[in-house]
Amino acid sequence: MKEKDLLYDTILARSFSKTQQKRLGYGAFIACLFFVVTLCTVFKPCLSPWPTGKSLYNVDMQLSVYTGLRMLKITETHKSQAFNSNHTTSGASESLIIRTTRNNITSNATNTQSLTSSEDDKFSVCNDTSLPKNYLDSFNCTTPASISNELVSVGETIKYKKQSRTEICVFNGDVRVHGKSATILTAITSAFSGNSTWQMRPYARKGDLVAMNRVREWTVKLTQNADELENANFSSRCVTNHSVPAMIFSLGGYSMNNFHDFTDIVVPLFTTARRFNGEVQFLVTNKNQPWINKFKEILRSLSNYELIYIDGEDETHCFTTVVVGLNRHPEYYKELTIDPSYSEYMSDFRRFLRDTYSLRNADVSNGGSLRRKPRILIISRARSRAFTNTGEIANAAGEIGFEVVVAEANTGVARFAETVNSCDVMLGVHGAGLTNMVFLPENAVVIQILPIGGFEWLADTYFGRPAKGMNLRYLEYKIKAEESSLMQQYGRDHEVVRDPSAVAKRGWNAFKSAYLVGQNVTVDINRFMPVLAKAYELLQR
Repeated sequence: MKEKDLLYDTILARSFSKTQQKRLGYGAFIACLFFVVTLCTVFKPCLSPWPTGKSLYNVDMQLSVYTGLRMLKITETHKSQAFNSNHTTSGASESLIIRTTRNNITSNATNTQSLTSSEDDKFSVCNDTSLPKNYLDSFNCTTPASISNELVSVGETIKYKKQSRTEICVFNGDVRVHGKSATILTAITSAFSGNSTWQMRPYARKGDLVAMNRVREWTVKLTQNADELENANFSSRCVTNHSVPAMIFSLGGYSMNNFHDFTDIVVPLFTTARRFNGEVQFLVTNKNQPWINKFKEILRSLSNYELIYIDGEDETHCFTTVVVGLNRHPEYYKELTIDPSYSEYMSDFRRFLRDTYSLRNADVSNGGSLRRKPRILIISRARSRAFTNTGEIANAAGEIGFEVVVAEANTGVARFAETVNSCDVMLGVHGAGLTNMVFLPENAVVIQILPIGGFEWLADTYFGRPAKGMNLRYLEYKIKAEESSLMQQYGRDHEVVRDPSAVAKRGWNAFKSAYLVGQNVTVDINRFMPVLAKAYELLQR
């Protein structure tokens, strides 16, 4: 034992008994432990500043529940209101504050990033008395929530954008992708003190739990030392080096529903990949061969390379640029719409479709002048929400002056696109088949039939506003109870016919079963004739 140790023991022995020495040691240990816990509590917000933590994920959870509730709304017109006044901020936008003190992460704010969303993205769950209390309780309405819309950069290596419906991250430099472990590893050159690992689901319907649970989760890992790439948990040594950028996107979610195929994947894929002019490698997660077969022409038009089913790849693919996720309109309830800030418009997308499928008619004035009669397409449905008097509708349209085409959207995209593009008017009951309006010529007319059940908000959000954004004329016909098969099935006084809002309050499955799956339509020709006449009149202008 050294001399200083003997001296130390001697001093303790003179001042304290052995029992007191032990108590002193225990007390010092407890004091140190308390000090460490206090430090962690005080500085916790600064330890995890990367914007993919649970705080933002909780916002997504609230948004996803709200999406389902909005689909149950029965009011004809509903504009979003703010939360309770003590939870709202002044001005036309909401903000979510993320604090950061790091200088190497840049945004449009210095130390506090204000993440804003448009007025349309506000929502009013807590103030909505038409919703059941058990749904409202799930929102914890005493806590304000908002939609994030942020851009974070780490030098030139990473550009991360998180919006209400999507998150997209662009990695530059040494980027390595390992499919079997669903890992993206990249080296950063600038100093970075934030979280070095986070997860992403590359599907553009963030906030919808059902859809996102069908999307494979990918892990992003950052390292400041390029040599560490060789020592990762998976074999990160480059096996295949690529000379073009890569894009990782999912074919999970609601794929193979025609509406979601376009609004969640095809349109976002177009806005994200178009700038590469075909020089981009698609890496598909959640392989879906029927979807790939369905949209093979679009995939070939956007990429010059055979796509890679990345999930099964055990070798590491290396790139200098990798895009994870797809762009989407930043406003939460904008469907089949492109944000002009992407330097693309829906007119560009529709022109792209005409080029891809070799569709001849760009405008009804061009194709229509070659025919003696304007053509109307009646979309038939084999299962739910089917017309029970298609023949009568066709005869009425013929009397107005239309050449009538009746077809179901089950012949393959290319063939049905050609059919739609040859017509001047498209008529159908609310459903995914109406998404084929993207193939109509400019200035064509879309007629949407609304069954009973309170489809007004859905009809306008999914097809009404998007049709107008595509330079199409839009007409709507709301059936009466007498025109619904539910009238014959239940009778006028039954709750399903009399009070759809009561059915909706029992949940989405009850609403879907009654009004989406269990309902067909018998159009009252006398009531419907003025709508057909209006469509014909619009084509003459």
